[in-house]
Amino acid sequence: METSRFAGKKILLVEDDFFVRDIYQRKLRECGFEVRSAENGVEGMECLKESVPDLVMLDIFMPYMDGRDVLREIKANEAWKHIPVILLTNFSASEGVRDGFSLGAEEYLIKSHFTPSEVLRKVESVLEKTGKGGILKEGSSLGETDSGLVTINT
Repeated sequence: METSRFAGKKILLVEDDFFVRDIYQRKLRECGFEVRSAENGVEGMECLKESVPDLVMLDIFMPYMDGRDVLREIKANEAWKHIPVILLTNFSASEGVRDGFSLGAEEYLIKSHFTPSEVLRKVESVLEKTGKGGILKEGSSLGETDSGLVTINT
């Protein structure tokens, strides 16, 4: 188990599938993130009202309030619009991807295309890119793999 350089950052995970939510919650916590989870968009909005996270991971298709509506609410709210959002979904149609980015998502990840470790690297990359990240150790530099994942070279 490796602690992320972003340990202590707050992540809100909004996912209706218990199994998927549990996997990502465990992985993020193992790496030192503070994780709060919600099983639908309405619960996710309540969590946002109680505590502002450093990043939101958001499924699209959920009961009561879908992820696109949650994303619209986040980006329309002055107190939340700065929060980076990663859409984590199985909806891979190109119009869904375009819609997600046009609504303000930082990343659009297809669940079946990424392992939890790869999703963790995407979370770290978004935190770094949006200025929500930690500090690199002296002598370290950022690199990028062919797949676009950010790496740390020490």
